[in-house]
Amino acid sequence: MALSERHRKEASESRLRLQTAVRLRWFGVVGQLVTVCVVYLGLGFPLPFGICLAFIALSAWLNVFLRILYPARTRLGTALATCLLAYDILQLSALLYLTGGIENPFTFLLVAPVTVSAATLPPRNTIALGMLGAAATVLLAFYHLPLPWFLGRSFELPTLYDAGLLASVLSGMIFLALYAWRLAKESRQMADALAATEMVLAREQQLHALDGLAAAAAHELGTPLSTITLVAKELTRGAPPGSQLAEDLALLQTQAVRCREILKKLTRAPSEPDPLHARMSVTQLIEEAAGPYRGFNAELVVSASPENGSDEGAAPEPIGERRPGAIYGLANLVENAVDFAKSRVEIAARWSAREVAITIADDGPGLPTDVMDALGEPYVTTRPARPRGQTTDGEPSGLGLGFFIAKTLLERSGATISLDNRERPQRGAIVNISWPREVFERKQAAAAAMAEPGDGLEGAGLEGGIR
Repeated sequence: MALSERHRKEASESRLRLQTAVRLRWFGVVGQLVTVCVVYLGLGFPLPFGICLAFIALSAWLNVFLRILYPARTRLGTALATCLLAYDILQLSALLYLTGGIENPFTFLLVAPVTVSAATLPPRNTIALGMLGAAATVLLAFYHLPLPWFLGRSFELPTLYDAGLLASVLSGMIFLALYAWRLAKESRQMADALAATEMVLAREQQLHALDGLAAAAAHELGTPLSTITLVAKELTRGAPPGSQLAEDLALLQTQAVRCREILKKLTRAPSEPDPLHARMSVTQLIEEAAGPYRGFNAELVVSASPENGSDEGAAPEPIGERRPGAIYGLANLVENAVDFAKSRVEIAARWSAREVAITIADDGPGLPTDVMDALGEPYVTTRPARPRGQTTDGEPSGLGLGFFIAKTLLERSGATISLDNRERPQRGAIVNISWPREVFERKQAAAAAMAEPGDGLEGAGLEGGIR
């Protein structure tokens, strides 16, 4: 299932477990029982003690019934979870009605079921429960029994003060519900981003497994191939020179030699990469990352030179390890720049004796200041929303994971990434990527010494824009 579909499905389901709901209700039952007993038996305030105990006992029996009917780890359905939270609101409202209404200092507890709903139920269910809680609070402001107080004395608050209490409960209900909903949403987004990362890591593990199978196959094929070569040589000695059989045997030996060369490539150790592709300069890194995006709607202008004032002889062009993850991350940034550019994307590489830097600048609308600091978090994007399922290249619509993955890959190579907007008169976004020169060049030696496997996110095909 695609991450976007799973995210939408989870957003419409309940995440409230029976064990959590039961424990919270037991906490409420104990708290209500202690409060009623202290007020009636300890302080001696008059109140309908028997009716209050009946409502409290009803919640306790509901918990017992739920534990008998369902396993403890059951995740409640949306309808059942909504009904249980609605019951909690009504049960607490009944107790408040019997003990002073909105003048009761425990009125604020009506916020609790709505907050739980915001964290575990879809928004429409939370809105319904919020309206129920608000209606109960308003009714308690006008209809309730007197607040339990000392015998012979009456306790009445001014109407204006009651209105303030009502506003306090309603505003607290809205604020806490929105806050809990936002935290739950961010938690789901991070969980989906982790799932995307784990999916890419699993794909990388599959590639390593294929490498192992290829090496095992090469080892097993070595013996029969040697036998074929030996038999072909023996048959060649007895074949008439210039005959069809001699030509076929010569072809067989040639193909056997070719197979041997292929097997040598398959059994090459990780510390023995292809010498033609093991190392690459900064210019080659940019060309490989930006090459697929030439010829689109924006012109790509690439430049590379030492920093101004540096001695080119003392600071030659840095050459480092060819890292597919860094290439993919850089290519993703170039792709987004091309998508948002009006006509031109400038890619500039500068280096000195201490640093290697690449700058990607476009002439598009630039980055909104309100989301610039949040870019790099999963599902943060300023791309226009597309209808569900609409695609441009056969891939799912952008999830906002592109910059998240690209930033992760580049940072794993030792890079630091920063974002900015171009100054007037020309608008556009700027992405700055920089490595300490010793880190950029030392990766090759470190990889050869430690025989590190490839980055877990390298070669990921997950799309999603920076903006």
